[in-house]
Amino acid sequence: MENTADPNAGNAMRQVVYDRFGDADVLRIETSEIPEPGAEEVLFRVAGAGLNPIDWKTRKGLGFVARQIEDHLPWTPGFDAAGEVISVGRDVTTLAPGDRVMGMVGFPANGGGYSEYVVARADELAIVPEELDLVSAGALPLAALTAWQALFEVAELEAGQKILIHAGAGGVGHFAVQFALERGAHVIATASASNRDFLAAFGVHEVIDYHTTDVVDECYGLDVVLDLVGGEAGKRSLHTLSEHGVLVTIPTVTADEIITAAEELGLRAHGMTVRPDVFHLDEIAELIEDGDVRVHIDETFSLDQVADAHRMLEGGHVRGKLVLDCRRS
Repeated sequence: MENTADPNAGNAMRQVVYDRFGDADVLRIETSEIPEPGAEEVLFRVAGAGLNPIDWKTRKGLGFVARQIEDHLPWTPGFDAAGEVISVGRDVTTLAPGDRVMGMVGFPANGGGYSEYVVARADELAIVPEELDLVSAGALPLAALTAWQALFEVAELEAGQKILIHAGAGGVGHFAVQFALERGAHVIATASASNRDFLAAFGVHEVIDYHTTDVVDECYGLDVVLDLVGGEAGKRSLHTLSEHGVLVTIPTVTADEIITAAEELGLRAHGMTVRPDVFHLDEIAELIEDGDVRVHIDETFSLDQVADAHRMLEGGHVRGKLVLDCRRS
């Protein structure tokens, strides 16, 4: 194994932890030793750590990840990270010190992304394209993989199909509209009026202001609905589907009721949970390299500003992604 210690850092690192569930004030900074990678693992210095809705929901004790970690607090949140490899385990042959990597790390029970250094399995990590800075790369994996797997594995979206994407300007949404457009679909997205130009710049064909317009009045015969909102919005959207269409709903808390409503209408609806997949990440990286997809960062925070970042995240209405720059104090 290569030498683990980063010569620029000694052997200490800062990371975000919480030892109880609660509001954003439970988040604090702790100093600990830089970990060593196991045989199939990689240690990298984190540049960017993405923030995702699952982070604040887990912090509040909500959802399936909270159930897995509740007896293992304190815990460091964060499933997205990108940075530079410092050292690799003895069985790692695909990566080397100095490589720029990104990945969905420690999902679902380990987390660890909100930190100056992270140990991750080598098979969780993809090479960051030169066109993408490392802080922005940290915001990509979970949201982009969610969009990719929902569209192409669950919905099996094809060229020429019509798709409605709810919350098209958000973290998952802004990736989903780009992937769907790149695949050759006709893309309709819901968003607030302030995000109309943002989505139009990607090439979205139609933008529906959800504040003023009911999608049922505007859409019919759709092949796919990607529901990133859940609840009543998801159930209403069933009425926009064609007889053979499919709705994929991402928020887990309302997935069962939407699926039941679909069955009552003789329609198809599926929930899904994202999973790490380095091959999908490699495909997404190629699209970024070719200029077909970009990551939009709404705001960047330092580790010390993590509570403010969580408050903004929890408030909703983020355009694109929020990210922690873990190199900043």
